[in-house]
Amino acid sequence: MRQVEITRQTGETDITLTLNLDGTGQHDIQTGVGFFDHMLTGFARHGSFDLTVRCQGDTWVDDHHTVEDVGICLGQAFAKALGEMRGVERFGHILLPMDEALVLAAVDLSGRGMLCWDVPMPTAKVGTFDTELAKEFWLAFTRQAACTLHLRKLAGENSHHLIEGVFKAAARSLKQAVALTGGSEIPSTKGRLV
Repeated sequence: MRQVEITRQTGETDITLTLNLDGTGQHDIQTGVGFFDHMLTGFARHGSFDLTVRCQGDTWVDDHHTVEDVGICLGQAFAKALGEMRGVERFGHILLPMDEALVLAAVDLSGRGMLCWDVPMPTAKVGTFDTELAKEFWLAFTRQAACTLHLRKLAGENSHHLIEGVFKAAARSLKQAVALTGGSEIPSTKGRLV
């Protein structure tokens, strides 16, 4: 079973995160940032990842440290759960509609952390959530997961729908990429991905 636990304690956040790549989408998310909890819930459900997150962060400053550090922990969890990445599909992609929004996501478990982000937001906030933090989350995730992730807005006028589309599209793409092939080969002509 590809299940891991990650803990991270800094002067800004205290995080415990568990991830099961072979789950059913069970989730228990408590970060102290309501909109972010909603996004992680959708990520778990649409990726069929069992995900538990507990974060106590300095949200009296703002939500940045909480969002970024959970991204770091989730990326570390994926990297740890995948190990050498033997027997995984490696690639995944989707065009995901979310009402008027349409988001493209494509991922390569390449061993190289890179975010290619082209998701301009119509507004600076969704409720109290700074929309720029969506990019910060995925940047932190890709660096730690050592994957290449393309996220692109093809249509959309509502920031809530766009961010939710991004999280669901990334989840669906990652679900494809981490799927087991039934073999034990590393999906690379180099013989390694990490």
